[in-house]
Amino acid sequence: MTTESISAQQGVEVLAATGLQLVETAAPALSAEHEAAMDRLWEQATRANPSLFDGPAVVCTALARQGQAVELTWARTTYRRFALRRVPGAPVVSSVFVTVAQPVEDGRLVIGRMSGSTAAPGRWQLPGGNVEPPQPGQALDEAELRRQGAKELAEEVGVDAAPGDLTLLALTRGENGNIGVHYLAPVLPERTVRARFADLVESEASQGRAPELDEITPVASAKALELVDGQHVDYLAPLLDRYTAGRSDE
Repeated sequence: MTTESISAQQGVEVLAATGLQLVETAAPALSAEHEAAMDRLWEQATRANPSLFDGPAVVCTALARQGQAVELTWARTTYRRFALRRVPGAPVVSSVFVTVAQPVEDGRLVIGRMSGSTAAPGRWQLPGGNVEPPQPGQALDEAELRRQGAKELAEEVGVDAAPGDLTLLALTRGENGNIGVHYLAPVLPERTVRARFADLVESEASQGRAPELDEITPVASAKALELVDGQHVDYLAPLLDRYTAGRSDE
C-alpha cells in the first residue's frame, strides 16, 4: 500500500484519501492460550477498576489503498480484546477511532485537554472517541462515522455540526496500528466555540458530572503544540502538519 508518511519520528503515518470504504469481516480467531490470557488480564483489570465495561468495539484487520480512496477492513469485538496488548506474542489489536477538527475563522483548529475524570488526564487531542459497531444488520460506513464524529464534537465541545457537513481530512495509523479517521467541521467564530464549550461545562457541572475536556484552545500548527502545557496524542502533530500543508496549497 502506498502511504504518505508525515512524521516518521513519531511513528505515525498520515494517509491522504478522497474517500473511505469499510468492509466487515470476522474477528481473527485466538488460540486457547491467548484467549485464556486475555480473560485473565481483563478480570484483573476489572477488579482494579470496577468501572471498566466490556462493551462493543471495532478493530481494524486490514488497510489497503484503492486508487485515491482507502479500504478499511474491520471486525466487531469488545474492549476485553485490547487486553491482548499485554500478552507477549499475541496478535496485534488495532483500534479504530474518529475525531472532528473544528476550525475557527483564522484557520486554527480547536484541541481539547482530557479532564481528570478520564483515562488520560491532561492529554491534548481532537474531540473524538473509539468507533462503535452498528447494530446487527446495519452498515458501518462513512455516514455512520460522520454521525459518531458529530456526536463526539457535541458531547465534548458543545458544538452541533450536521454529519453531512463534515469532510474527510485524513486517516492516521499510529501506535499498535490504531487507525484514526479525522473529519473537518465547518468554520465557526472562536467566540462561538468558546461560548458553547462554557455552556457545556456549566451544564455538566449542574448535573454533577465532570466534562470529558477541561480546557480547549485553538492551535495553528504542530509547532504551536510546544506552547501547550501537557502531552498530546501521537497523531496530533503530524495531522496538524498535514492540515497546514493543505491550507498553504489552496
